Amino acid sequence: MNRLPKYLLLTSALGLSQLTYAQTNFTIIKPAESHAEIIAKAANITPSAKQLRWQQLELTAFFHFGINTYSGTEWGTGKEDPKIFNPAKLDAEQWVRTAKEAGFKQVILTAKHHDGFCLWPTKTTKQSVESSPWKDGKGDVVAEVAAACKKYDIGFGVYLSPWDMNSPVYGSNAYNDLFIEQLTELLTKYGKVDEVWFDGANGEGPNGKKQEYDFNRWYAHIRKLQPQAVIAIMGPDVRWVGTETGYGRETEWSVLPADNLDQASVSAGSQKDINIKPSGFLKGQDIGSRDKLKNAKGLVWYPAETDVSIRPGWFYHEKEDSKVKTPEKLLDIYYSSVGRNGVLLLNIPPNKEGLIADSDVNSLKELTRLRTETFKGNLAKGASLQSPNGKNLKAILDGKYSSSWTTKGSDSTATIELELKQPQTFDVLSLQENISIGQRIEKFRFEYWDSKNWKQVAEGTTVGYKRLLRFDPITASRVRLIIEQSRLNPTLSEFGIYKQAK
Repeated sequence: MNRLPKYLLLTSALGLSQLTYAQTNFTIIKPAESHAEIIAKAANITPSAKQLRWQQLELTAFFHFGINTYSGTEWGTGKEDPKIFNPAKLDAEQWVRTAKEAGFKQVILTAKHHDGFCLWPTKTTKQSVESSPWKDGKGDVVAEVAAACKKYDIGFGVYLSPWDMNSPVYGSNAYNDLFIEQLTELLTKYGKVDEVWFDGANGEGPNGKKQEYDFNRWYAHIRKLQPQAVIAIMGPDVRWVGTETGYGRETEWSVLPADNLDQASVSAGSQKDINIKPSGFLKGQDIGSRDKLKNAKGLVWYPAETDVSIRPGWFYHEKEDSKVKTPEKLLDIYYSSVGRNGVLLLNIPPNKEGLIADSDVNSLKELTRLRTETFKGNLAKGASLQSPNGKNLKAILDGKYSSSWTTKGSDSTATIELELKQPQTFDVLSLQENISIGQRIEKFRFEYWDSKNWKQVAEGTTVGYKRLLRFDPITASRVRLIIEQSRLNPTLSEFGIYKQAK
C-alpha cells in the first residue's frame, strides 16, 4: 500500500511557500491543502518506468490492416465475407523495416477493428484469417508482425477494438468474457507486447445493443499478462491528445487533475500497477495549468499520444495513392507532436497485396532525410556556459538524457547563457526537461545577442520531454535561455540549436 508522501517546506525565490514531495506518478490532494502545496505536488509527479520508456520512443507507427482494406471502407459492418481477405504478397518484415528505417521505435497492429475480423486464428470467432483463403486459412498476421518486430528489435503493440459489430454476444456480460479471451490469446502467444491500444468507440452490435465495457477488468488482466505494456488512449497510462490531425497543444502538460482518484483506489494497488484513468478534462487548449489544478482531488502523470494517418483514411485505399502526406507536411507534424511533449503515432496502412505502398515509403524516406540532416549535430556543442544560480550546467550539452541542470536553493527562475565557439546560423531550438524529476517549466524565452542588444527569437510555455521551436534563421555567437516561471526548481536535460535541412 502506498502512503501519502511527506513534504519539506522550502522558501521560493518568488516569495511563496513551495513544497517538495516524494516522487510518484499519482497523488491524492487533501481538502485542506493550499494551492501552493498542490503545485508543489504537481512538480514532483513523475512517469512510471513504462511511461518513461514510452515517451522516449518519440515515434511509433500504426498499421491499420484488415477486412476494411479489401471492402474499401473505413468502418466495416461486421457482415463482411472473410473470403475477400487475401494479401498474396504480405511481408510484415517490409512493414517493420520501413518503419524502423524512418526512425520509428515501435509499431501497433490493428489485430481487430470494429468489424470484428481478427488477424489471428482465434478460438473466439470464425470471423478471422482462419476463414480466409490467405495461406489456406493457416495464416497469422499478428504472429508475422510480432516476429518482424523481434527481428528488427522494435517495440510491438496491438490494437483490439472494444466495439465488435460481428459478435453475437456484444451487448451482454458474455462479451466482456470473450474480450478477456481475445486479450489472453494476444498477450500469451506472441511474446512481449509493449503497448495495448483501445479506443472508446461504442456502437451497436448485430443484436442492436451497446456494450458496457469492463475496462478495469481488462486493465488488470493486461497488467497480469504483460506488466511492462502501456495501456493507451482508453487506458490509464497514455491518453489521446484529442485530435487526429497530428498536432498537439502549444501548452501540453503531462501532469493532470484526476478527480476520480481516491484513497480506496490507491489502497487497492501500487504505484507500478494502479489503474487510474482520469476523466473530464481532455478538451481545450489548457488542461493542466495552475488554474486547472487548483481544485483537483488528485494528480496523475498522463501523457499525450498524437495520432494521424499518412493518408486521408486510416485503411489503404488505392484512390488515395496520390494523397499521401508530403515529407514537408509530415515534418511539420513531427515538430507539432514530438516537439510539443507528445509521442507521434503515425498510421502507415499496408495495401491489398500486404505491402506498404511505394508512395508511402518514398514520403517516409524523404522525411527521414530531412530529420536526419537537421538534427545530425548540435550547433551549441562545445559552447562555454554560464548560469549564476545553476548547477551541473555541462549536463545540457552532454547528450545524456539522464543527466540534467537545475537551480540552486529554491530558485524557480534562471538564465542560461551560451557563448558558441564561432557564429552559427540556426532556426530550430530544442529543449528537454528531465521528466524523471518532473515536468516543471511553465514559461521561457530564447534570445540572441546582435552585438548591441539581446533580441528575442522565440518563446514558449511547457517543455516536457521535448520542445521544438522553429523561427526565421538567426546568425549569432551568443544566445541565452531565460526560464521565467517554473513549478519549483526547473530542470533541463538537453539544449540544442539546429539548422533545418532543405
